[in-house]
Amino acid sequence: VQLQASGGGLVQAGGSLRLSCAASGGTFSSYAMGWFRQAPGKEREFVAGISWSSVGTYYTNSVKGRFTISRDNAKNTVYLQMNSLKPEDTAVYYCTAGTTVQLMVINEILFRGQGTQVTVSS
Repeated sequence: VQLQASGGGLVQAGGSLRLSCAASGGTFSSYAMGWFRQAPGKEREFVAGISWSSVGTYYTNSVKGRFTISRDNAKNTVYLQMNSLKPEDTAVYYCTAGTTVQLMVINEILFRGQGTQVTVSS
C-alpha cells in the first residue's frame, strides 16, 4: 500500500489545517488508518487512529477535542482535521495503515507514507 499525505503548511496559532492521505495499491477499506507525527529532536508519536469501518477512533490526549480523524473508503482517503492549532503541534505528520487501531497506538503499523510538514507559529 502506498500512502501520500498532503495538506500541511504554515499556520498561526489558533488556526486550522486539514491533512489528507490518499492510499493506493491495496484494499484500503480493510486497514485501520492513522496519523503519527515527529517534531524535531523528538520521537515519532501516535496522534490519531480510525478503524476500517470508522466506528472506532482514538486520539492521543494532547489533541483530543481539537483534531478529528475521518475516512472515505470510496475515495481511499483518510483525513485529519486540525483545529485550534498550537506551536507544539509543529511536526512532520505521517499517514499510516495497520491491522487495528489498538496496535497502531503502540506503533505496530504495516505501512507509512512520506510526511507532510505542519508548522504553527506563535
